[in-house]
Amino acid sequence: MADSPVPTPPSERSTVARGVAASAIIVAMGQLLSRVMGLVRETVLSGVFGSSRQMDSFAVVSAVPDMVYQLLLGGMVSAALVPVLSEYSGRGDREELERLASILLTGSAVIFLGIILILEVAAPLVAVVIASGFDAELQQLTTLLIRLIVPSLVFFGAWGVTVAVLYARQQFAFPAMAAAVYNLGVILAALFLAPRLEAAALSLGVVLGASLQLMIVLPGLRGLRLRPCLDLRHPALRRIIILYMPVIASLVVSNLGIVIDRNLASRAGQQALSWMRYATFLTQLPLGLVSVAIATASLPTLARLTSEENRPHFRRALAGALRLVIVLVAPACVGLIILGEAGIRAVLEHGAFTAADTTAVMRTLLFYLPGLPFAAIDQPIVFAFYARKDTVTPVLVGIAGVCAYLLVGPLLAFGLGIGYIGLVIANSVQLTTHCVLMWIMLQRRVGSMAGHGLRSTTIRAGLASVAAGLAMAAALGVTRRVLPSEGAMAEVTLLLIGGGAGIVTYVGGLALLGVEEMAVLAQTVRRRLRQLAGSAE
Repeated sequence: MADSPVPTPPSERSTVARGVAASAIIVAMGQLLSRVMGLVRETVLSGVFGSSRQMDSFAVVSAVPDMVYQLLLGGMVSAALVPVLSEYSGRGDREELERLASILLTGSAVIFLGIILILEVAAPLVAVVIASGFDAELQQLTTLLIRLIVPSLVFFGAWGVTVAVLYARQQFAFPAMAAAVYNLGVILAALFLAPRLEAAALSLGVVLGASLQLMIVLPGLRGLRLRPCLDLRHPALRRIIILYMPVIASLVVSNLGIVIDRNLASRAGQQALSWMRYATFLTQLPLGLVSVAIATASLPTLARLTSEENRPHFRRALAGALRLVIVLVAPACVGLIILGEAGIRAVLEHGAFTAADTTAVMRTLLFYLPGLPFAAIDQPIVFAFYARKDTVTPVLVGIAGVCAYLLVGPLLAFGLGIGYIGLVIANSVQLTTHCVLMWIMLQRRVGSMAGHGLRSTTIRAGLASVAAGLAMAAALGVTRRVLPSEGAMAEVTLLLIGGGAGIVTYVGGLALLGVEEMAVLAQTVRRRLRQLAGSAE
């Protein structure tokens, strides 16, 4: 019999939210640093390459190591490696933790080296599969970029296993810094190698960034005695494989969707892939800073509450994470609508990136945004299923999402003739479908989520976001009349004034409407800052 929904007292909701927020701060700080470096990276790339054919090729090629890594290891980190490694770490079995970590590191090196050799040989075929719409010259460039970028896989593999070990030992600082260092490698290659090597510099930059990323996290393994070992009979490997097999199926479907998306986009007109890439980067900013950070922080808490008697506490903890996501993502969506064009001009519009590119990227962004809140809410829900050792449900729902994309994308893009925008709309449909189905399955699995303040928080955050949007629009209008000059500095000024007006209005609106989550976040941040100040002294 399902538990009947019982309203959670506001004080108890605040306690849960405070615990999740405190755990998410360090992850979010790392994400923030990474996103700042990502902005610098996109600024550099747009200035050097704009939305050229070379960028179209790199946009396709850069997905290759990511897809392979996510398929073989990336999804395993949260779904299988961290839960299993945490058991050894939690009971203090250091010797067995060292042995299992050694096996995983050795195994990942062997597997990824083999994959690299295969991709080096099959690069021309891979180029045809992922970008059949390119002409012969661009196909040759794509083949070259694939061969240069795939060695990064061995560094990604070692990094993924290392991060899983660090998470199991409750060490988050080193992984938090890693993504920023990865972006630094791409930036350095674009600045110093691109003048001679052109687009090839970008693939080499990925390899450099991946190696730097691994070097950053390796000090976290200090104290562990690791050695080459390949014991395929270790009992933990069977458990990891059983947990991960459904995730592999999900990633196969997801990566198939990415390949189809890139392939269709390569046929949807020149520069389409570049515009989609830049717009996707902007939508990933709030997802990384908010949804990924909160979902990652809430996973250990949810994993401890999976027993039947803890089901109400599980719902309460998950609801706390979802409320935080809603409170932070709602204004981000409105901010991208109002301030997106000024942000694109300030960050991207220089060098080879033109005003026409800004218009195209902003138009693309507007069609991506309807799927953003659903994608943000979806992440903690998926992690909730992982916490309950259920990796099958996300697979089935993922297949349904890809089917929704395939039904809508080609029809809009080619059947109705609206081009690549049809693919962007289909992406939003896919994200929305996935979130709605996951929500339905979640309530069937753990009971109704009513009574935990989700509806009231959504309404209040929505109202405050609308007010913030009006304040941002008014501030932009006044500032443009007072400061009519053009250029990057003028756009930065617009962003600062408009963003400041939006933040003040939104926080004030939440306070007037009695939304507690923002106060909880503020208290947590102040506590962290005091701790940092104390440690510095």
